[in-house]
Amino acid sequence: MTKVVPSAPKGELVMKTLAMPGDTNANGDIFGGWVLSQMDLGGAILAKAYSPEGRAATVAIESMAFINPVKVGSVVSTYAAIISLGNTSIKISVETWVYDYLTNISKIVTQGVFTYVSIDANGKPTKILK
Repeated sequence: MTKVVPSAPKGELVMKTLAMPGDTNANGDIFGGWVLSQMDLGGAILAKAYSPEGRAATVAIESMAFINPVKVGSVVSTYAAIISLGNTSIKISVETWVYDYLTNISKIVTQGVFTYVSIDANGKPTKILK
């Protein structure tokens, strides 16, 4: 079974940044943990919009796979789309794409499903806004 690689991002643009030399791994590519943190931040931006107090905590990350590397100098864009809304949680599909100004090509880097819980000022779950 072949995995279908998307040709265009799904969801809304929630973050855009530049891959910098300080974020590289031993191979000179951008470290996967940095990409994961960008995805978590991007998903949280969308999740926070559904929390009455504007607070959300990541509770799960599932099904992540790296498809293409990120090179220094690439523009890294994160897109997020709601999969489902629960009572206190929200499941969000998050994709990261890169744009290379030298080649004028956009490629998907990774995609995953992140689950966030709406929390109050004390860190307790609260009903999400629907």
